[in-house]
Amino acid sequence: MKPSTQKLVAGTAGWSIPRAVGDTFVGDGTHLERYARILQCAEINSSFYRPHAFKVYERWAAQTPATFRFAVKLPRIITHDQRLRRARAPLERFLSEVAGLGKKLGALLIQLPPSLDYDARTARTFFNLLRERHAGPVVCEPRHATWFDVNAEQLMVKYRVARAAADPAVVPQAKFAGGSTAQIVYYRLHGSPRMYWSKYSSAQLRSWRSEISERKSKVATWFIFDNTASGSAIENALELYQLAYRKR
Repeated sequence: MKPSTQKLVAGTAGWSIPRAVGDTFVGDGTHLERYARILQCAEINSSFYRPHAFKVYERWAAQTPATFRFAVKLPRIITHDQRLRRARAPLERFLSEVAGLGKKLGALLIQLPPSLDYDARTARTFFNLLRERHAGPVVCEPRHATWFDVNAEQLMVKYRVARAAADPAVVPQAKFAGGSTAQIVYYRLHGSPRMYWSKYSSAQLRSWRSEISERKSKVATWFIFDNTASGSAIENALELYQLAYRKR
């Protein structure tokens, strides 16, 4: 199936394959190898908790097709412990590790803690530090209401940082993609009403599909399902993929 002009890609946080959908991911190989034969992207969240060596990322890249892409979450020491300050050393270490993905590094994900409010100087300094070292797509998922104003929006546009469309949304605006859409559009879907557990309905998936069709984006639109606790994430990703690319 050939991607549409909207370049929708669907995947999950991680690449676990629940038993319920095991028959869809046939063949030999690791979970990642089987997963990547069907879906086009995955989000690496384990990097938030612990570092992975260059060779680990290199091995993951080698297990996937040429068109497969990974998003990688920034370490908690940068976003949560140091709250975007004094980030040079841990950021450079992280970037040296994820370089193992090569061309399969699709995006960097900055998930901010709910308690981190918007401070223009801190945000500007960090985004500038990051952009001096990384030119590829960057996605930010802020979770404090102060990030959803015009000043924060303009700063993200300036530094080519996409703001993730998130569900559940911390404020009404958070459910829509924002910031810069020059390199990527990114939906991060945690499950609702019960985070990490609830499965999205077919009606909701169709609504998102229509939403991106109307947007007519020229860049890739990622849908990452994080409702992994019940195994719903991969079912939702598969259904959205089928909605996007099935023959009409």
